[in-house]
Amino acid sequence: MSTTTLKTSSAADQAPSTAAPRKARRRGEQSPGARLATHGVLVVASLIALFPVAWLVFLSLGPDKDDYLHPGRIFGKMTFDNYVFVLQETRFFDWLTSTLIVSLGATVISVLVAATTGYAVSRMRFPGYKKFMWVLLVTQMFPIAVLIVPMYQILSELQLIDSYLGLVLVYCSTAVPYCAWLLKGYFDTIPFEIDEAGRVDGLTPFGTFARLILPLAKPGLAVAAFYSFITAFGEVAFASTFMLSDTKYTFAVGLQSFVSEHDAQRQYMAATAVLVAVPVSAFFYLVQKNLVTGLTAGGTKG
Repeated sequence: MSTTTLKTSSAADQAPSTAAPRKARRRGEQSPGARLATHGVLVVASLIALFPVAWLVFLSLGPDKDDYLHPGRIFGKMTFDNYVFVLQETRFFDWLTSTLIVSLGATVISVLVAATTGYAVSRMRFPGYKKFMWVLLVTQMFPIAVLIVPMYQILSELQLIDSYLGLVLVYCSTAVPYCAWLLKGYFDTIPFEIDEAGRVDGLTPFGTFARLILPLAKPGLAVAAFYSFITAFGEVAFASTFMLSDTKYTFAVGLQSFVSEHDAQRQYMAATAVLVAVPVSAFFYLVQKNLVTGLTAGGTKG
């Protein structure tokens, strides 16, 4: 009897030791339910973001201007005639040329000026450097409606009305302050020892900036370039005021030609909007690798 009791108790003592240990969840690791919920939220957010684009493409395939009122009818009569009309019967390529000249010109000048400004404020302690940056910030407080009249007078005196250079300079005046702040914060994250090493190797301050700092600042430069390009590409108020020739209209102004006092050709507007998105998407593809790094790194120190 006692022997049986001893065997039973020893088996009971050994049973817990043979059970598989429960795997401990590491810190930050989500449970399967939490991962499923996270992916579900991301999928819904992606669909919400993509829906306006898909809807615009869908409406651009409708041949009639009132198809947006009855979208279900488009399925039976989809056509690319709207794109053919925009490409052949309008000044689409003139608008494309003007938009690229203005947008790329504003991007190059804005990034160059903002990079030199941000680097100077980040590395040099000249009198009033803090007030200078605050002055740049204050310039962003004025609405476009307040700026149009004085800018028009300045451009008129300089004979830059209805010229690409005048519009490029106007866009630079709005993009440079923001980009200077952005790049100043990014240059602050680059160790000052790199500048000192360049000086030891015999580089001038500009040589250090061009050969050592700029290659390290590519993510910040990509964000500044993308912001400048988008600002100039989609702006309407300045472009419609300072550009008088229809051959020099940008895309944003050219779209207004489809809207009159008594009519609106929405099918052509939709097709043009889809075509307009192609250059922006191409530019985004070129700089996308550096966008996330540039957006986050500039805010870590400053």
